[in-house]
Amino acid sequence: MDNLPLGPIYVATRNDALPSVISRCPNDRLCDLVFLQNGYVQNFMNHFGVGDNTQALLFFAVTKAGAKPIDGVTTVNPEGLTAVTGKHSADFAGRLSELNLKCNILDKTSYEKAMYEKLIWISSLMLIGAAKGEATVGDAKMNHSELVARLISEMSASVDVNLEEGTLPRLLAYTDVVADFPCAVKEYEWRNKLFHEKGCELHNSLLDKCVERGVFAFP
Repeated sequence: MDNLPLGPIYVATRNDALPSVISRCPNDRLCDLVFLQNGYVQNFMNHFGVGDNTQALLFFAVTKAGAKPIDGVTTVNPEGLTAVTGKHSADFAGRLSELNLKCNILDKTSYEKAMYEKLIWISSLMLIGAAKGEATVGDAKMNHSELVARLISEMSASVDVNLEEGTLPRLLAYTDVVADFPCAVKEYEWRNKLFHEKGCELHNSLLDKCVERGVFAFP
């Protein structure tokens, strides 16, 4: 990673590859790393001294390699839900704009709230789908609407910030946009582990159901 051009360095890897990426980055360029990962990564970033780096929440989906991205523009949020915070925010938003994708530049506090909402979405709809044998997040929403509302409410109450009013309708509207996204409990340590350790009873009972069905195993 020596002799990199000046400017942002976009880190588009799986979460478990992050320690290797950070360790290989020259110290004087660590501040230019831009993190694009799903899940709860803040404690990890703080541990490695990059807690104030640019981070982005990607509220769009790409169904297969080479396909056009489906933007997270919803009936509730026509401005889109993708967000970024940090020193390279303008560069990131500009790159998305070239692809006709919307992006909101947020301060750290507002970004943290949005981060928790994305975490709740990815840790709830796919969990319900996996526990109930649904193929997609759209199926999970359509066939288990009351359960979805209860789980999102439980998880929202467990996080360390006060989320903006309207979390449920925002996340349901986003689900409609990416309704064909497949259900699976993935990257437990970066997603559902937070809620499991917080003792969210409904969430944890659904995890146990996934274990019973053989679609998830605790690491």
